[in-house]
Amino acid sequence: MEIYENEHDQVDAIKRFFTENGKALAVGVILGVGALIGWRYWNSHQVESARGVSQSYENTVRAIAPDQPQTISTAEKFAADNKNIYGAMTALEVAQQYVDKNELDKAASQLTQAIAAADDDNLKALINLRLARIQVQQKKADEALKTLDTVKGEGFAAIVADLRGEALLSKGDKKGARSAWQAGVESKASPALSEMMQMKINNLSV
Repeated sequence: MEIYENEHDQVDAIKRFFTENGKALAVGVILGVGALIGWRYWNSHQVESARGVSQSYENTVRAIAPDQPQTISTAEKFAADNKNIYGAMTALEVAQQYVDKNELDKAASQLTQAIAAADDDNLKALINLRLARIQVQQKKADEALKTLDTVKGEGFAAIVADLRGEALLSKGDKKGARSAWQAGVESKASPALSEMMQMKINNLSV
């Protein structure tokens, strides 16, 4: 580190510094300003893009009509092209349309796509619960049980227990079903869900 005897030496040192590094500093300032402008532009572009996708999502979902297959196809394409929450939510809506038509394979495919697009754990849990319910309807008990294993969180415990009981019962495992439903009754289930699982336990004894 240099030691200066007076202000004149300091001024000379500053002049030398800018003479030697002036170009580099200028480039640095330009790059810094450019980066800032670029960041603001990118951020603004992202906001506008998100707004555009959000609006497209609303328009696409609002246009879905069960008696107009092309609207469902349009929604499917939107879901496939958008690997984000909007795509996931659209795939969920399309899956419900297929459930209503009893086209469970197509519904399950849409839900699998929605899971891949979702990045929120709670949303993924809800989608997996819907998928497990469909798999139980399809008599794919083992797949349903694997799907339920991915659902974490105390808030979902009762619904998981109910579906687990259904899957196990479909496999002929009454003991396992009883244990699952009993665990559900003992969890923080809503009164209605708790009562329903208790009824299922009682029916096993008949």
